[in-house]
Amino acid sequence: MLTKQASRSLAKKPLPQIRKSLVSVSEEDLREWVERLAVPRHFELEQQENKNIALWIAAKFQSWGYQVELQGPWWNVVAMPREAATGPMVLVGAHYDSVGGCPGADDNASAVAAMLACAKACATVPGRPAVGFVSFNREEEGMLGSQDFVQWLTSSSRVPVKCAHVLEMVGYASDEPGSQRIPRGLPVRVSDKGNFLALLANRGSYRVLSTVLTQASTYLPGFPVVGLRVTLGIENYFPVLLRSDHAPFWQRRIPAMMWTDTSEFRNPFYHQPGDKPATLNFAFLRSVTQLLVASVLST
Repeated sequence: MLTKQASRSLAKKPLPQIRKSLVSVSEEDLREWVERLAVPRHFELEQQENKNIALWIAAKFQSWGYQVELQGPWWNVVAMPREAATGPMVLVGAHYDSVGGCPGADDNASAVAAMLACAKACATVPGRPAVGFVSFNREEEGMLGSQDFVQWLTSSSRVPVKCAHVLEMVGYASDEPGSQRIPRGLPVRVSDKGNFLALLANRGSYRVLSTVLTQASTYLPGFPVVGLRVTLGIENYFPVLLRSDHAPFWQRRIPAMMWTDTSEFRNPFYHQPGDKPATLNFAFLRSVTQLLVASVLST
C-alpha cells in the first residue's frame, strides 16, 4: 500500500462558495444528531428502533427538499435531488444500524451525522449539485444493505455514479502517543497518534483520493489526512480492508472511497456499550464533515 498525505504543496486557490458552505457546518448540529442516533438499533435485535432511525433520517432529508425512498427489503434510506441529474452523480453513504446492545455513537452515528450535515449544506448551494445520499442498513450483518443497494443501482436505469464516498466511523480522535494501531501485517506506516482521518482508495478511486487530499490542503490546512492507496489486489489478502460498505462498490467496479477514523485500531469502545456520544471529538468530526462538503462540491 502507498500512503499520501494532505500538504501545503497540494493547496489550490479556495473558492468563496465552498468556504461559505463549510462555515454552515456546526458542531451543534453534529452533536444533536449523534445524540439522537446513538441508541441500540440492530436490525433484528432492536427492530423498532432500527425502523424509527430510518424514518428519522428520511424525514431529515425530506426537510431539506430531497426526494426520498426506502429502498429494498432492508430499508436503505436513499435521498436524491429533485432536479434530474444530467450527468454522473456523486454519492455519499453511511450505514445507520449498530451491533446489538450498543449505542454506536462512533459506529456509525458519527458518519450518519456527517452525511446529514453534508446534505444540508448541499441543499443551500444554488442549482443544487448532483449529489445523492444513501444510509445503509445491516452493515453489521455482512453489508447486506449496501450489497442490495449496489445491485439495485446497477440493474436499474439510474443515473451513473461518478464516485461514492462511504463513511465508516469518523468521530473518534486522540492526540495521545500510542493511541493509533495498525492492522497486523498491513504494509503501511502512519503516526501512532490517532488524530488523523484515513481515506482508503483502490485503483478505481485514486483520482477521488487525489481530489480529497487537495481539498483538505486547500480548505483545512493543518487537519491531518492520510490516504491509503490499495495496490496489487492487496485487499484480497487483508480482509480488514473490505469490512465496510465501500466493498460492494469495489466489487462492481464503481469508484468508491472509505473515510474512517480506523475503528478498533483507535477507538477502545468499538462494538461496546461504551460507544457513546461523550467519547467523540466533535471538533474532529466537524473537520471531517467540512472536508466531505468541500470534496463533493469539487468532484
